[in-house]
This record gives sequence, C-alpha cells and structure tokens, in this order.
Amino acid sequence: MFTRAALLVTLFIAPLQAERLPREQLLKYRASDGSIAEATNAAEWSMRGNEIRQAMQKVMGKMPSNEKRCALAVKVEEEADCGSYVRQLISYAAEPGGRVPAYLCIPKSATVDKPAPALLCLHPTENKIGHKVVVGLGGKENRQYASELAERGFVTLSPSYVQLANYQPDLKALGYESGTMKAIWDNIRGLDLLESLPFVNKAPGFAAIGHSLGGHNSIFTAVFDSRIKVVVSSCGFDSFVDYYGGNIKGWTQQRYMPRMANYLGHPQDVPFDFYELIAVLGDRRVFVNAPLRDANFKHDSVDRIAAAARPVFKLLGGTLTVVHPDSEHDFPDEARLESYRVIESVLKPRP
Repeated sequence: MFTRAALLVTLFIAPLQAERLPREQLLKYRASDGSIAEATNAAEWSMRGNEIRQAMQKVMGKMPSNEKRCALAVKVEEEADCGSYVRQLISYAAEPGGRVPAYLCIPKSATVDKPAPALLCLHPTENKIGHKVVVGLGGKENRQYASELAERGFVTLSPSYVQLANYQPDLKALGYESGTMKAIWDNIRGLDLLESLPFVNKAPGFAAIGHSLGGHNSIFTAVFDSRIKVVVSSCGFDSFVDYYGGNIKGWTQQRYMPRMANYLGHPQDVPFDFYELIAVLGDRRVFVNAPLRDANFKHDSVDRIAAAARPVFKLLGGTLTVVHPDSEHDFPDEARLESYRVIESVLKPRP
C-alpha cells in the first residue's frame, strides 16, 4: 500500500530497457533481476504496478514531489444553503502559485462528533460552467452526482479541471508536461483537504466518481493515490487501440497529454493502456458504467479490459463491476444510483 508520503517519491522499478510486458497478461511481472514471472501474491504484483505508474509518467510527465505540498490556505468564496447540506465555492492552494477552485458540499448531519465519509466528484468536459454541472448548477442531466451524494450524507469535493471554464492555470510555468498530471495533483491535494476537515470520517478511505473526463480522471488519480478505495468511472475509457478506431488525436490536447502525439498512427505503442490501469486498482472496489451506445468509448473494449484485469482483482482481493445500460454517452439513473450503493457499501457499511 502506498502511504501519503510514499506516493510522491520516485517509484522504484526494474529498468525499462526490456520490452513491455503484455497488456493482456496482467499477472506477469518483471522481477528485480529482469526475469519474467507470474505473480502469486500482492508483493510480487506490486512490481508490475510500479512499472505501470512509471510508464504513465513517460507520457503524463513526472508526479510532483513533496516540495509542491504547501499549506492548503482554503478560502470560502460563496456559500449556499441547499436544505440537507451546505454548498461552498472554495479555492485551495495545490502548490505555490497555484490555486484550485472547487465546490465543497457539507451535509448538515456531518459534525466533529459524527463525521461523514467523503469523496472526490470529478466533472466531465464542460467548457462553459465547468464543475458547476456536478453540483446541479446547469448543464446536462444525470451529471449532478456531487449534489446527490451530499444529499445522501457524503462530504463531496468537486475541483475544477485544468483549462476548462474559468480555471486556466499556466501549466508550463507551474512545471507540468500535461494537464492530466496537473489534474491528478490537484485531486491529490483535494484528498489532503478532505483529510484536514474535522467533520470528515477518514477511516474508511475515500471514493472518486466521475463521468467521461471525470471517469478517466478518477482512474488516473486512484492509480497514484491508494487513499481512494472506491472508483466509479462512467463513460471514461476504452483501450487506446479501440478509441475512435485507434485515432488518439483527442488525447493529445494540452489539457490532456501532449506527448500522446508521439504515438499517432500506432496507439499500440503507448507505454500504458487502461488494461494496466484498471489492474492497478485490483485491490479496490471499482464500478464502471459503459453504455451500449456510447460513441466515445466502446463498451466491448471495456469488457476486454475487464476480462484481462479480473485475475488481478482475484489475486489482490478487489471487486470489479461493469454495467451496460442501453443509452448513449450518459450516466443514467439506474447506473448512477447503483454506483452510489457501491460507494455506500465501502464508505458507509451497514453493521
């Protein structure tokens, strides 16, 4: 397990000069002597997990070090009474020179004596209202998971995503190679914020939920931070090989991963894929919504990824659920409410 301090140090792995391990043979790992074997326990498989995180950083840029961890200096900009909870528009310092706007929803039932579980609610692509969509302040239907979970008694934090709506940080000035890595760091610091709140129950860990952009943002963050025990990804991924027939140009934008441009025309050569990322979460509770008519991410590709990852979940003790509602690129009621029950089963277990 990665501790809060350990997740930010340079990860040790075996040298990467050897060829990449097969993405569909996820129990294989490269031992410290360079030999290839099949993992029979968590310690052995962690070698593969470390290699996967290192491969991600080859495309996303390096994970920030602890030097970027400054005082959060939370500021409350606005506050609204929403009946069963209070919604605050806040900002926090993710690093020196970088503040992140976010919505914090606090159930009125959450107190120091009776702290509530908490989670990150990561928003989909929305260039006009950004993170407002997940707290029910406009945008498409079926995206208001932050407000709905607050009504269910969860403290929810919804940071803005990089270079969308009113959040336009200078990535190069802050030292980032990609918007993806900046978003991961913002989310990790968001978990630090949740840990600091006296009315949050930190004991069961946290969850991360998101649709589309928020769906893969949740996965990316959880891969780098083991404090996230439950991951909900709605319409968030398929294999890079299957994404729009292998045309990964959409992933090359500055707010995502510009280095993906190095693999245009040969997506099979990207150093990592969602096969590996879902497998890294094999010790967690993972819920995936993959609609049958999603034009962005192919549901059959998701099934192939899940089938490849299931042996790792069996080895590490996690649970992977994939549902296929008959809808387009959406998070319909049935799937969304089922995901809430999954989150509750881990963060609010019944006696």
